[in-house]
Amino acid sequence: MQISPSLLSADFSNLEREMAWFNQSEADFLHLDVMDGVFVPNISFGFPVLKHVARICQKPLDVHLMIVQPEKFINEVKELGAYYMNVHAEACTHLHRVVSQIRQAGMHPAVTLNPSTPVGVLEDIIEELDMVLLMSVNPGFGGQSFIDRTYAKVRALRQLIDSRGLHTRIEVDGGVSLDNAQQLAEAGADILVAGSAVFGAADPAEVIRRLK
Repeated sequence: MQISPSLLSADFSNLEREMAWFNQSEADFLHLDVMDGVFVPNISFGFPVLKHVARICQKPLDVHLMIVQPEKFINEVKELGAYYMNVHAEACTHLHRVVSQIRQAGMHPAVTLNPSTPVGVLEDIIEELDMVLLMSVNPGFGGQSFIDRTYAKVRALRQLIDSRGLHTRIEVDGGVSLDNAQQLAEAGADILVAGSAVFGAADPAEVIRRLK
């Protein structure tokens, strides 16, 4: 299991301290939730902050754009050195085009589905994706409760991926903790995003180790 802690739950009054322990932890990625106050009812942080984080983070960046028209920022995300650029299916009128542009920019394309969006919308594009992120809460705020229906959704996505003989990774984001990580792994998840469960812990590096 790979772990992608979400910076959204970090202490922004001392990001260098947060990144110091994070870089020494067993985390596989740093998950960056970019919100615009339009696609989701909240605003998080923009590229000035992300550029600073990218300079001091020694882990691959997992950039999750919860914004309208994410294709407008492909170059900015590329300049961060992002590994994954993740866009919402619901935010892209021409999803195949955006996914192609992300890959052409040298990043790994990923697509996110909100809790109410069925896995079936990916049937005609799943071959083009390196990762699918399933939201297990409604996006926009950290600290929400996990939606139990997500387990079945992970299983359905795993079946779709395996039936095509693909290696597309499955990531889950929202309310992930030590209480449900094992069930998500058994359902077929490959990467877990954890925010408050990690950054809010007394020993966040130990929580990452246990999640893995």
